[in-house]
Parts: sequence; structure tokens; C-alpha cells
Amino acid sequence: MTIQNREKFLNHLAERLNQPRHQLADHPYQQVNDLPQQTLKDKTAAELFSLAKKNSEALPVSFYETTLADLPQLLTDYIEKSGGGPVLLPTSERFNDFNLTTWQKEIAANQAVTYWRPDASREENLKVAETANISISFADFLLAESGTITVSSSPGQGRALHFLPTHYLSIVPRSRIVPRSTQAVAWYEKERAAGRLDSSAIHFITGPSNSGDIEMQLVTGVHGPLDVAYVVVND
Repeated sequence: MTIQNREKFLNHLAERLNQPRHQLADHPYQQVNDLPQQTLKDKTAAELFSLAKKNSEALPVSFYETTLADLPQLLTDYIEKSGGGPVLLPTSERFNDFNLTTWQKEIAANQAVTYWRPDASREENLKVAETANISISFADFLLAESGTITVSSSPGQGRALHFLPTHYLSIVPRSRIVPRSTQAVAWYEKERAAGRLDSSAIHFITGPSNSGDIEMQLVTGVHGPLDVAYVVVND
């Protein structure tokens, strides 16, 4: 990514504010404390799971815990309960990781199934996402502190897959429940620096879309899925 006209913009801003430019070299960032790293650090894996479940359900999110063996039936039941297809799936090798390749074939025989395709145009993928009733994705992390999942966009799992369908389900391994955003961001930065992460965007999704800024009335489904489900798979 190339940043253009940064110096011109910052100089103009400083001039209009009638104050000198802040120089990072003279005033480097210094972390005041280590709270980001220490918050919830003492929690066990079981405690983080309980906290993640509590905070997710408060959003509200439908929270499921399952095994690899029971995951296919859970997904099938969720699709039927949510009104059936069209079902939008990512093009991802992670179906193999969760032993879902046979399920992919079985669900396609009973439901209208489409895929977010790396070889399709942006307009084609957006149209598929707009018309999907359900989308299923794979999350990178679940943050216990806030009930937030993190997902990285890829050619096979684009941004709109998470936001345009009516119902949204995300699968996350139990081992990927971390205390808070601090740990997730550190992992993403490490993967990016090592050249293993090629993503146009990383999304932090905290339950279904909602708005509470109109007369303080919480309205769900304003600009995204009407409902969200997290499926934590014991790994």
C-alpha cells in the first residue's frame, strides 16, 4: 500500500491548527503500562472458554460447542433451523482441517450451495453474498474479553461473505480462544512479517450488526446479519 500526500496533508493540518507538527523522533511512543499483555493472562483455558461463552451470548450470539465428529450434523441442523439455502461457503482448505469435505458434498445434495470463488469477479461474489440466506466461515480467533471473532480476508473468503447474508456462522477451534485483541494482533503481525499472511483486511466481528444511537433503542440487523452463531470445535 502506498500512502500519498501524507506530508502535505499533515503540514496543512498543523498550519490550520496554528501549531507545530508533532515529531515522532522527538517524542517516541512509550507504553505507559503492560495492561494489554497482563489482562486475563492468569486465566486457564477453561476459564477463557467460560468467559468467551458468557460475553458472546450477551451480544447476543448463538454459542455452540462441539467435537469434530459432531460438527457436520450441527452445521446441517443450523442450516435447516435458519430456513435453508442459499448457503454461501468459502473456498478454503480448512474444510479438510475440520473433516468437512464429505459434509460439503452431502449438504450440496440437499441445499442450494454457492461458493465465494477466487476466480470470480468482485461483482459476481457480491451478488452471491447478497442473495445468500446463510454464510459459514472460518475464524482465526475468539476473544474472551469481548466475545469478538477475528477473520482475515482471503481470495476464497472475502469481506462481504461475513456481512451480507442474513444468517452468519463462524467456526473457531477451541485452542484459538485468547484473552483479548492483544494476542490476536500479535499473531497477525508475526504472520505478516514472516510472509505467511496475505490478507487485504482483518475483521473484528462482535456479534450481529446493531445500532443503539436512535433514541437509545437497540436495533439488530441494521447493516449486516440478523443473527450470528459461533461454533467452538474442541481440538
